[in-house]
Amino acid sequence: MAAPTSRLGTIARRLGQALPALFGVIVVTFLLTRALPGDPAAYFAGPAADEKSIAQIRESLGLDRPLPEQFLLYLKDLAQGKMGNSISTGQPVAEELVRRLPASLELTFFALLLSLAIAVPMGVLAATHPGKPIDHICRFIVTAGVSLPTFFTGLALVFVFYYLLGWAPSPLGRLDFAYVSPPTVTGFYVIDALLIGDFETAGAALAQLTLPAITLALFTLAPLARMTRASMLQVLSSEFIRTARAAGLSGATVLGTYAFRNAVLPVITTLGMVFSFTLGANVLVEKVFAWPGIGSYAVEALVVSDYAAVQGFVLSMAVLFVALNLVIDILYTLIDPRIQLDD
Repeated sequence: MAAPTSRLGTIARRLGQALPALFGVIVVTFLLTRALPGDPAAYFAGPAADEKSIAQIRESLGLDRPLPEQFLLYLKDLAQGKMGNSISTGQPVAEELVRRLPASLELTFFALLLSLAIAVPMGVLAATHPGKPIDHICRFIVTAGVSLPTFFTGLALVFVFYYLLGWAPSPLGRLDFAYVSPPTVTGFYVIDALLIGDFETAGAALAQLTLPAITLALFTLAPLARMTRASMLQVLSSEFIRTARAAGLSGATVLGTYAFRNAVLPVITTLGMVFSFTLGANVLVEKVFAWPGIGSYAVEALVVSDYAAVQGFVLSMAVLFVALNLVIDILYTLIDPRIQLDD
């Protein structure tokens, strides 16, 4: 395994390599937001404002300056940890993102855990029983997960489990109005409620989380199950697996110790990509379930051409993606010591 000092040096080098990509994201996002239809100053002034008032607001927002000057001012604010103020809420974008990010991450992580709990065992069973009913069931679920749009799945789940059966709570945010939000520790309502021993609030938060998480899990299930099945099939046909079986090792030992450990690396890579896709799919799911995350915040900002909010959202997603890829690189060395980070 790579030495700790070597791993720290590699982490620093990977972060350095990510800086040009982040700068490119900043440039592209800045230019694309300026190309959005609509005038933020006109929205902020209101429908009854005249041209003079709109021009004054545009000047106060700095939108009357040349694009290069606006970009330099934006870079200066970013260097100071500022992302500007949202014209739709009047609050600093950084504070809005920090306040809303835990909601999106709680939904994303819970959905991925649920998806992994189903996709990995199903992929392993499908690979060990090719052509059998479990293999066909796996293919059917994978096809359905890819085919169904997330917003349709979410609306269908709400219609069945809330409207028809009455099993699920109303899809109106993270917590029912009858409960008080737990004190913020992690920002995840379920965990924060459990930390203070408030099991009733934790159960209510989990109930609100279930349907949107299932919606996202069905979306992420397909690529994870497909990759697990394909990777396991490839490893099970390898020479070292046949050697392990010929040596008299039990089927569980061959499958768990040798086959699955070698097959899990491509699954982790797929999980990283799925995580980024899930953050994008959050936008639709959060709107369906009135989930107060950064996805719904970004949609509202796009509608009113809120430059600062849109730029802050895209930049935060880029930073999360870079951090996720770094975590995956480190996990590689923990799972397979033959892989060195500094290669």
